[in-house]
Amino acid sequence: MAKSDSQRTSRRNLLKHAAAGAGLAAGTLLAGCGPKTKTAGEGNGSRKRLRALISNAGLQGTWNKLGRDAAMLWGDLLDVEVVWVDGEFNGQKQRDKIELQVDDDWDFFAVQSHQIDILEEPVKRLAKRNIPVISMDTLIVEKSRLRDVGVWLYISPDHVAMAEQSTQYMMNRIGGKGNVIHIGGQSEHSGAQDRKRGFENVIAKYPEVKVVGGGVRWCDWKTEKARNTFDALLEQSEGPVAGAFFHNDDMAMACVPAVEGRPHEKMLFVGVDGQTTGLTGVREGKLAATSVNPTCMIHGYSVILGQFIVRNQEKIDDVPLEIMLPSPLVSKEAGNSDAMFYLSDPKHCLL
Repeated sequence: MAKSDSQRTSRRNLLKHAAAGAGLAAGTLLAGCGPKTKTAGEGNGSRKRLRALISNAGLQGTWNKLGRDAAMLWGDLLDVEVVWVDGEFNGQKQRDKIELQVDDDWDFFAVQSHQIDILEEPVKRLAKRNIPVISMDTLIVEKSRLRDVGVWLYISPDHVAMAEQSTQYMMNRIGGKGNVIHIGGQSEHSGAQDRKRGFENVIAKYPEVKVVGGGVRWCDWKTEKARNTFDALLEQSEGPVAGAFFHNDDMAMACVPAVEGRPHEKMLFVGVDGQTTGLTGVREGKLAATSVNPTCMIHGYSVILGQFIVRNQEKIDDVPLEIMLPSPLVSKEAGNSDAMFYLSDPKHCLL
């Protein structure tokens, strides 16, 4: 989709600010003869150390764990104390934990909501105190209501497009016909809903494709549940299955061994995430392709932009409501896996 001049300008300005912030942090970290232990109110030089509450859906997923690593790395670079809340892949648990913290002193709050709408009330409490709220990857409420409940900024890739490009790659490889399987994440997760939509957008163009079981099977990001569901769908299929699309690479890789020595062993596996698990799968030929869901950018930008908002004393109207991040397709043909490995390395946390 073509981007407007204002969108391109916004992206250039964002990257300029991020580079400036990282450069400033590097310079201050190198100043002096050795590391200094900072208290909560101290920073590098005269800069105040900020405090941010951050949470994502659950650290049991490799994508989420790397996102936390990125937030912590950028927090250290930019003098932001990051206090982490593990959502445990349970919307109510995530809310309960945030409720215990929300009335404390925070400079900003960033969250990947495991379940849409469940965090509306704690976010409204933060808004009453004029604490900036950043929505990471998933929607806290429907997009049209974000500003109404107090969300300053939504940072995300295009989940529909990620699913479309992985699914289209699969269709191109299998010739647009045959049996396919669709393994989903969590049904109330806005990103998973969009990935379902993207898969269905592509499949609708291929009348000779049959989705085994009639549609998506929600597996809640759990690898064991995905494998059990996948095995059951293989048993249901009349004839070999040509391909399978998974909402994340962890679930895809858990299911790869299920086809060994069976009529389905030539099946194409495609997914979403494009971090170490999926990239390794592509390199080893276990996954045909994966769409990068740039967890380091999502979590890192949330820290970078959060501290800019606070330090620059920006107003909510100064901030764009939404920043969409790139999510390239990785495959052997694309030849881009080495670059993706390097950028997503936990020592760098850039993708």
